[in-house]
Amino acid sequence: MKKVLIGLFMLSLCAVSMAQNGKGGLTTEDLNKIKAGYEKAGASNKALSKIVANNDIKKLAINPNIKANRDVNFSNVVKNKGITDQKQSGRCWMFSGFNVLRNKMIQEYNLGAFELSENYLFFYDQLEKSNLFLSLVIQYKDESLDSKYNDWLMKNVLSDGGTFCGVIDLVTKYGVVPSTVQPETYNSNNTSRIDNLITLKLKEDALILREMKGKAKDIEAKKIEMLSEIYRMLVMAYGEPVKEFTYTMRDASGKVISTENYTPKSFYDKYIGIDLKNNYVMLMNDPSRPFYKLYEVENDRHTMDGGNWKYINLPAEDIKRMAIASIKDSTLMYFSCDVGKFYDGESGTLDLNNFDYGSIFGVTFGMNKKERIQTLASGSTHAMTLKGVDLDENDKPIKWLIENSWGPTAGYEGNLIMTDEWFDEYMFRLVVDKKYVPENILQILKGKPQMLPPWDPLFLDVD
Repeated sequence: MKKVLIGLFMLSLCAVSMAQNGKGGLTTEDLNKIKAGYEKAGASNKALSKIVANNDIKKLAINPNIKANRDVNFSNVVKNKGITDQKQSGRCWMFSGFNVLRNKMIQEYNLGAFELSENYLFFYDQLEKSNLFLSLVIQYKDESLDSKYNDWLMKNVLSDGGTFCGVIDLVTKYGVVPSTVQPETYNSNNTSRIDNLITLKLKEDALILREMKGKAKDIEAKKIEMLSEIYRMLVMAYGEPVKEFTYTMRDASGKVISTENYTPKSFYDKYIGIDLKNNYVMLMNDPSRPFYKLYEVENDRHTMDGGNWKYINLPAEDIKRMAIASIKDSTLMYFSCDVGKFYDGESGTLDLNNFDYGSIFGVTFGMNKKERIQTLASGSTHAMTLKGVDLDENDKPIKWLIENSWGPTAGYEGNLIMTDEWFDEYMFRLVVDKKYVPENILQILKGKPQMLPPWDPLFLDVD
């Protein structure tokens, strides 16, 4: 019996050895062939390698003509006042959503650079996301911890990112307040450390909830007890959200419009009052899936009782037509994209011609948008506010203007200039008012959406 066991053990070792040294491993012959391919270029490769090794590749690849030839003229721009700054936080989705909402106030009441308090609503965003996480932990507590869903949960506990559906649900539930009523704190401008600490606490709580037996009401009571601790951490980091306040609204000249007592919800009703849940349509350009269909991402939301990200997938040309109609009617839009691709901070441009990495390395980067999505090479990483377009004599877009939330000195006076070609390749999401959406597109909303899992490639990283 011992001989049999020893024999089996030796066979397993051989199998491991074959796997380690089997087909596909690099041999000496392979390495020589690889090196020979490199050496064909001779001295030019060696000279270039010294330059690349000792310099910033991005600076070597930049097209110097882009900044010199930057055109800042736009045929149509929505007027807005005051560039915002999300500082060192991932709250771009909220800044973009608030830019859309506050501009309606600015236009209607002739306000100056008025800003809504991101800190106020972010408090509730983090509390609601904590509740969402713990509620889903309870929902899937009988599955093994390494199941697909629980693996996703533990990797996506808490984030300061989000989407416009979060703006919809949070504003509808909690209202808004002016930025002066609940100002930013150090931690709201620098969210990573407190996010990490709350995430650590929530993971600890998750294990406790998973081990609990007994009645559902007892488990739910324990969750509320845990959320009380999270609430305390949030208060210390961001301040406790205001419940009532007195505010004097002034126009751009400083003239008093009104002085009244408000709750956050009554302030929203008086100065904005849009039915957020029914007024907007979420659009997506994802060529990896069929167009003219409705999709929904499971649990891609901010609140347990809120709505998932639900969108109509459309060709870029259809989305552009709605965007142009909105801009011509002086209406801003929530917009998200893969902002890091071909972005030049000095010129404030998003242009496929900004950098030429291929020429430096002698290779081709040839994937199209569909292939980049399928391989996780590209996705929606940042939300901004679409505000302008430059149209040619045939009413076709040449370039676009986006209001960013990186402060007034970033990019072009706080904005980014995006070529129409870049729009095609790296734009992903646009939220538009229903009145700019053609009837045949609106009809798609009446169908049953195809449910996508929360680990879908386009939603691994939220805006």
